[in-house]
Amino acid sequence: MTINSSSSSSSTMRNNNNNSKPWRPFTANCCSVEDQTVLGKLSRPCRPSRSDFSKNIAPMPSFRRLSFSDLSRSSSMRINEDLAQSFGSELYDFQLSELRGITQNFSSNFLLGEGGFGKVHKGYIDENLRQGLKAQAVAVKLLDIEGLQGHREWLAEVIFLGQLRHPHLVKLIGYCCEDEERLLVYEFMPRGSLENHLFKRLSVSLPWNTRLRIAIGAAKGLAFLHGAEKPVIYRDFKTSNVLLDSDFNAKLSDFGLAKMGPEGSDTHVTTRVMGTYGYAAPEYVSTGHLTTKSDVYSFGVVLLEMLTGRRATDKSRPKSEQNLVDWAKPYLTSNRRLRYIMDPRLGGQYSVKGAKEIALLALHCISVNPKDRPRMPAIVETLEGLQNFKDMAVTCGQWQASPKTSTARVNNGVSSAKVKLEIKGASFRKSSLAVNPSRKNT
Repeated sequence: MTINSSSSSSSTMRNNNNNSKPWRPFTANCCSVEDQTVLGKLSRPCRPSRSDFSKNIAPMPSFRRLSFSDLSRSSSMRINEDLAQSFGSELYDFQLSELRGITQNFSSNFLLGEGGFGKVHKGYIDENLRQGLKAQAVAVKLLDIEGLQGHREWLAEVIFLGQLRHPHLVKLIGYCCEDEERLLVYEFMPRGSLENHLFKRLSVSLPWNTRLRIAIGAAKGLAFLHGAEKPVIYRDFKTSNVLLDSDFNAKLSDFGLAKMGPEGSDTHVTTRVMGTYGYAAPEYVSTGHLTTKSDVYSFGVVLLEMLTGRRATDKSRPKSEQNLVDWAKPYLTSNRRLRYIMDPRLGGQYSVKGAKEIALLALHCISVNPKDRPRMPAIVETLEGLQNFKDMAVTCGQWQASPKTSTARVNNGVSSAKVKLEIKGASFRKSSLAVNPSRKNT
């Protein structure tokens, strides 16, 4: 959503690897998987023609003051009237000409990224553009008008971010709806995405304490969504959707796939399978049953990415190492094994105790049984308790960067023979993560 320089998003289930199309900031990818069960080989949906764009769009669940069903069938003029009536001064209704002006006619020099939703440009707003709007840099996302799904996602972002405000959610400043044009204007996030800092080798590696602070901020954002009066399921939590401000404070972006959680006696929401391959919870992929625990699974995957410096899926690696969850699980239950998969870019500058607790927390989050996964408030509490550990691996004898092993670690490799000896016969013990058993699971 709002962003800056790099990220990779997707709406329909897709592989997330180094060979995929360049990052996509806060954009969503193309259409969704309609009336299909996503198993094994994931299909790519077709895109409707421009002429189909103005046809009726299937209704979506209502959210507080606004009706997805009504707005998705309305003309652009009616949509603007309804949004203005609902949000008033909370969101600005921009004209296309204004957005062309602040981005120098969407100049390629201002391009931040491109995804299935469309392109994202940086823009500059001065204090004279609108009364009450301060001078600032913004990110302007343009809908790809050939994509029917894009209208749904545009509308979802306006409705959710127009009503949900939190320090760890990216701020939506306004929108533009003229004829078939759909645009969104967000606060600009100068540090870009968490994905870029973890995986782009030209960037400076994130220090351990910064990674922990980012994890806490992202967890607070999810906890806020899940704890809303009507719970919201984010549905596309991943490193490219975690944006960073100038002080590396994390904010969740891209709410195009967000969904209202189950209400009343319902235990889940049944919906089309959408998201990013490698992050989506297994029960959601196989059944379409969506709960807040689906977000918890995705959060666990991101924790593993922050520990290891590896992507959730990476087809460039050996087959046994392409799926991060499957590869990392055997190493998460002891300090001795965990050190072999820690991100080599940290150079041993991480807390041994902190890494162990995060590894065990991640293990709980990626549990196959959703009921065994902790709730986000418990995750926030656990992560906040790890901020003052000073036992750095490099000073505790837990990190040896000899010339022989450093080459392997640069590639985040693991000596299979040595590891096999260490993990052989190792018992799988439960973590000490405290989760209140009296609270109901979603």
